[in-house]
Amino acid sequence: MTSESRVSAIGAIASMSQEPPGGEPHPASIDFYAEDVFGEDAMRRYLPAPVCRKLLATIKNSDPLDPEIAPTVAAAMVKWAVDRGATHFTHWFLPLNGSTAEKHDSFLDLKDGKAIFTFGAKNLVAGETDASSLPSGGLRSTFEARGYTAWDPTSPAFVKRHSNGATLCIPTVFCSYSGDALDKKTPLLRSMQALASATRRLMKCFGLGREHVETTLGAEQEYFLIDRNFYLRRPDLIQSGRTVFGAPPQKHQQLEDHYFGSIKSRVLHFMTEVENELWRLGIPAKTRHNEVAPAQFELAPLFENVNLACDHNMLVMEVLRQTAERNGLVCLLHEKPFAGVNGSGKHNNWSVAYGDRNLLNPGADPAQNAIFLTVLCAMIKGVDEHADLLRATVAGAGNDHRLGANEAPPAVISMFLGDQLMEIINGIEGGHAGTGRKTAQMRVGVDTLPPLPHDATDRNRTSPFAFTGNKFEFRAPGSSQSCADACTALNVIAAESFDAIADELEKLDDRDFNGGLQKILRRIIREHRRILFNGDGYSDAWLEEARRRGLPNNPDTPSALESLLLPANVALYEKYGVFTRRELESRHEVFVAEYVRRVRIEGGVALEMAESMVAPAAEAEYAKAVEALATAKAAGVVRGRTAERARALRLGAALDDLAKKSDALRKALPGESSAILSAMADLRKTVDFLEGVVADERWPLPKYREMLFLH
Repeated sequence: MTSESRVSAIGAIASMSQEPPGGEPHPASIDFYAEDVFGEDAMRRYLPAPVCRKLLATIKNSDPLDPEIAPTVAAAMVKWAVDRGATHFTHWFLPLNGSTAEKHDSFLDLKDGKAIFTFGAKNLVAGETDASSLPSGGLRSTFEARGYTAWDPTSPAFVKRHSNGATLCIPTVFCSYSGDALDKKTPLLRSMQALASATRRLMKCFGLGREHVETTLGAEQEYFLIDRNFYLRRPDLIQSGRTVFGAPPQKHQQLEDHYFGSIKSRVLHFMTEVENELWRLGIPAKTRHNEVAPAQFELAPLFENVNLACDHNMLVMEVLRQTAERNGLVCLLHEKPFAGVNGSGKHNNWSVAYGDRNLLNPGADPAQNAIFLTVLCAMIKGVDEHADLLRATVAGAGNDHRLGANEAPPAVISMFLGDQLMEIINGIEGGHAGTGRKTAQMRVGVDTLPPLPHDATDRNRTSPFAFTGNKFEFRAPGSSQSCADACTALNVIAAESFDAIADELEKLDDRDFNGGLQKILRRIIREHRRILFNGDGYSDAWLEEARRRGLPNNPDTPSALESLLLPANVALYEKYGVFTRRELESRHEVFVAEYVRRVRIEGGVALEMAESMVAPAAEAEYAKAVEALATAKAAGVVRGRTAERARALRLGAALDDLAKKSDALRKALPGESSAILSAMADLRKTVDFLEGVVADERWPLPKYREMLFLH
């Protein structure tokens, strides 16, 4: 890598046409929305009516799947897929490495020596994928390679298009020969079932009949875009997804002129293409805009069933990456690709519905408000009791760089309710009405709450878990992470709290139900209000206050992941059949190993770049300074020699420091992750200093000012 390479990258971008490649794409249209999804419309067209009704009952009402309909569904699905141009199929699943997995098989078969397309019930319902090299955390040995996939009918099959054709993708779970969950979807589905059961039980206490329970999710996806010319000249981005070196530019996000600003034509072209693909896949992409950091953007969908939303978010990330590549860009999904500017998160907007009633939506009558307050208090209880578990679900090497700064919430989990709801909570606890109330006492199930607008609270960007009108926004997940882990934990936490409250409500006399409910909610608030915090989560004062309150603070991934194995959390997951102890131990092993590997990769890349790219550039600059000093001295020139001597000394000291810190990193690499990260941070200080003193034309690495501003 040479300085000429960096200069040529800048030149390539400078000479690029400002017109989008290939002209403007056709705008997304509802006319082709979900045309590549075997959804309800396609089912009604391709399936016999009785079969269609049974399959839709499974999807919409969680009715058991009738195995007798599988052959008919398989035949219809392959006919639909072939009509869409598909030649292959795959069981598409979510392994523990946080990505997606697929193995393509063609529809090809031979009959009487002739080639035909076939696809039967066996192909649809289950598959043996092997996939023995995917992480399992000891749940299976490499020589015991059997891994099985099983059809998830609640997430519709879809056709994924590519330059060489199209493939039918069938969302599936992935398990071992012994039935252990090897994926992220299986625990999520288990948790949804647990929450549905607990919700029905709790709603029965309020006299409601049996309804369908649906957990919903809206996942806002943040990401960075940089030109591919720069990406290919940054080994750290290629290998680790983030820049291990890079001095902050004089201007980045301080002026706040990028946030919600006008979208550049090249980026808008990319966004339009993304929406084209997402809409065809039935993914309801709704919002697109510039984010706070330069070169940072956000995509937000409409709310969906949590299982479908998690699958869709994985597709969103894939479409973002592939579309960027076609446009000569690279989509960076790392949580902190650039130091000193905003990182990227994935805000999980979570809620639960009972029939057509959003349980986190305050109602206009006392009975509905009683349900809302009960669900709200249940979440306060659950988050307080299992804050460490929520923190564990967002642990990762990338997120460690993001949490706690630049609009990312801190590693300490707390809940934000806003002033209006806090007033109501205080009124329940203290047995008094809030400001402006007519009654002398706040009585749950009797009083009507003051009207709460859709956005009853201001947004608190520093809060990890904030109530935002009719949902909770969990802001801690990182941009590259699957939503499934966090949503699985939220579902189970809610289920446990719902059941605990139902245990008490079921013992109440109907004549004093409201009075008994008020006592229960009052006690919950008193016991768990420590989790409630409406202030600045970034402040040092809050961290000290959180310590006094006894809230867990797990600032890094290794400490956060230990929570997975705590007896209380193991018991919680086992109680609801979401994870066995063995499955939790496997995940702890997989996630810790991934963290260690990522840190070592980053450390190795940093060392290689420092010695093979930065050091030669700095040495050349030093040699030039020494030569200039010698030339001036030989010529008898006095003026300027002091400055040249100081420059040579400064460069020489930095070179010595670079060698010393590179050696320290080399020694740290085989050891603990904390030592590697510390050595990398020390080395970065020297490299970033050199970036500011080595001649611009000699510096080999694309700089932040170029990557963030040149598109």
